[in-house]
Amino acid sequence: MAYDKYATGDTPALIVYLIDISASMNQPLEGRSKIDWVNEAIERILITMVKRSTKGAIISPRYRVAMAAYSEEVYDILGGILPINEVVKLGHPTLSTDSATDTKLAFEWARDLLEAELPKLDDCPAPMVCHLTDGAYTHGDPAPIAHQIMHMENPDGNVLIENIYVGADLTYSPINDVEEWTGILEANELKNPHAQNLFRLSSNLPNGYANVLAEEGYKLSAGSRMIIPGSNSDLIELAFAMSQATPTRQFLLNGG
Repeated sequence: MAYDKYATGDTPALIVYLIDISASMNQPLEGRSKIDWVNEAIERILITMVKRSTKGAIISPRYRVAMAAYSEEVYDILGGILPINEVVKLGHPTLSTDSATDTKLAFEWARDLLEAELPKLDDCPAPMVCHLTDGAYTHGDPAPIAHQIMHMENPDGNVLIENIYVGADLTYSPINDVEEWTGILEANELKNPHAQNLFRLSSNLPNGYANVLAEEGYKLSAGSRMIIPGSNSDLIELAFAMSQATPTRQFLLNGG
């Protein structure tokens, strides 16, 4: 699969966010709660999507966004899929925490949404599911559903899954410089067994995505797994940057 379709107003990229809002997201990370860092990162990435979609005073619907927060239920934050020019009118969401972690239910929600949307996306980039969590699931195993999603496809390629695992001290080798970090290639680079499980549910980073991230100052290698150990705010910000790194014609004109 080439993953060479550009995100444009006529062929928008679909990004589905699944955000764990279990009680553990209230735990501290760098002096603030994990959910505070996540709320800030969501605000920044929506701003970035708007910038990448704006020409003059016009915001092109270059991205389409769905967003679910989940605990023991799935909460559809946007009320369905919205183009980025409609999302910006709503303002950025502010998430608060709930109780348990039914990751399987969240992936089922994403799967059902994609099954309905994929027939309409023949000329669009392959969709992306960006999942953020900070711990073990408390209900059924999400792996079979995630694998179903990863085998779904359109002409551009299989649906991509990115996982963000928020927590401290997740890798055997510390990531001291986020901009120089080249990514995770093997599950045994991760200390946490739950993060290792998510490694197996993460896609390989396409070359076009790696090129866009390089334009933004990162050195993630094409082919590395799309899993980010979110042990600090810089890594969480990188993770959300990865989620919207679908190549665009604007990026091409800028030299990418």
